[in-house]
Amino acid sequence: MAENILLYFSDTGRGHRSATEAVDEALQVVATTEFNDRPIRVIAEPVAENSHPLNRRFVELYNYFLRNHQNLMKYYYDFLQLTKPNETELGYSLVKRYLQKQMVTFKPSVVVSMHPMTNHYVARAMKDVGLKGDVRLMVVVTDPNKDLWRGWACSEADIIVAPNELVKNQLLEWGVSASQIRVIGMPVHHAFTKPPAVPRTEFLSHLGLSPNIPTLCINAGWAGGGNMLSAYAALRESNAPFQVVFLCGHNTKLYEDARALAKDSPIPTAVLPFHDSMPDLMAAVDAMVTKAGGLTTFECVARRLPMIIDTITEPMPQERGTIDILVEQGLATTLSRPSDLVKLTQGLQIEPNRLKRALPSAYCLDKPDAAIDIARLILENGGESAGRENTRSRENRQTMEKRNPRSPE
Repeated sequence: MAENILLYFSDTGRGHRSATEAVDEALQVVATTEFNDRPIRVIAEPVAENSHPLNRRFVELYNYFLRNHQNLMKYYYDFLQLTKPNETELGYSLVKRYLQKQMVTFKPSVVVSMHPMTNHYVARAMKDVGLKGDVRLMVVVTDPNKDLWRGWACSEADIIVAPNELVKNQLLEWGVSASQIRVIGMPVHHAFTKPPAVPRTEFLSHLGLSPNIPTLCINAGWAGGGNMLSAYAALRESNAPFQVVFLCGHNTKLYEDARALAKDSPIPTAVLPFHDSMPDLMAAVDAMVTKAGGLTTFECVARRLPMIIDTITEPMPQERGTIDILVEQGLATTLSRPSDLVKLTQGLQIEPNRLKRALPSAYCLDKPDAAIDIARLILENGGESAGRENTRSRENRQTMEKRNPRSPE
């Protein structure tokens, strides 16, 4: 019988889902190749928005700001850091029935939280149903700098996976024990470290672009926000030979506006909505204009893709440190005004053997396969507890099942 592994995340942006998918895929690989085809069932759940309508509204509000008002994100960040709604009794009262029902229904061998706002509630639910001590709680941090969300510092977790020493040191300062922390790296999907499934020539030709011309990707992210339209408009003043792939994310208005602007642009441009083959796209282009999301930037690192990071609007606090790291290591430059993009594209060129370039060792930047190590750690900490249930957890499970006979929706 397969053991259940719970992966909890939230769709605040795309990064947490991307990290979850990376770990999910790595678990399947490692269970097969290193654990004798160990039967596992991975249950990936967007727990914040599924747990209560009020939490869903907070997720929607986050994405609304991300899409339309990035200048307000710092206030949202400060509000959550100050009030810590993820640690309050009121907050837990809203989600405990849902979380407890998950625990007794799925009987996990290990629980993995991949979002800073879910850790403390998950820990409490595990304790309430009697899983604490028998089933380990792991937290996988996806903010790769010292300005991370405080919610990552969950002292009730058995293991916290940190992307680098900067994060470890901040967790220590917030009271997490050194024995709880493992420094491994960022969970990037292994597809970003492999040759592309669709070669550059085929990928760009399919978009009506030339594979022989340097290509800039302007990436508005999953939500489709930022200053990408004004940056693209500024490129009219450039006389450098290059072309553009404009990614609009889940923003219909941006997609329509970008298409209208591209019709009159002298620069060959393919305008796309959200794209689900980012490993192939990143391999086909020669630089990317992007915001400093932790997963997007580390996917670019894995693809050895030069970055131009949008700082026209003040970056979100949890992303400022990521920018500093990438600029310091020569992996990115910053875009402080739309007009500066003209100069930054002057030297754009095709680098045929880019994937063979060595990565800097600082901040675990040279560990693009960290998801495999994270998956191995999960399986090492899940096997002993698979199928095991103490007296208290049995009693709580029976009580919960009587109250809630249906499986989670």
